[in-house]
Amino acid sequence: MSTDKDFIDYIVDQMGDAGTITYKKMFGEYALYCGGKVVALVCDNRLFVKPTDGGKSFIGENCIEAPAYHGAKPSFLIEDKIEDREWIGELIRITARERPEPKPKKRKKTSR
Repeated sequence: MSTDKDFIDYIVDQMGDAGTITYKKMFGEYALYCGGKVVALVCDNRLFVKPTDGGKSFIGENCIEAPAYHGAKPSFLIEDKIEDREWIGELIRITARERPEPKPKKRKKTSR
């Protein structure tokens, strides 16, 4: 089952306090970006936040880690806190601060 567009719109709205949130549809699922950095994935209508030390500390002992899809590295599965706009916004801010800058895209060679 792929993610519903209504669900992704809801998640993006909930994260609005973190800054500019954008998303890209990939294989029926979504990658979420904050400040150009991938901070989360949404797969099967479930939110998976990229793991960071600060994020784990913020979530606390109730931190659940799970892969977003078969073969993926574990991420923080967020279920019961999605409705808490302030909490999810802070988690995304923390995550964005700790995530690496995106790698510059390689320029394509042109043939002459």
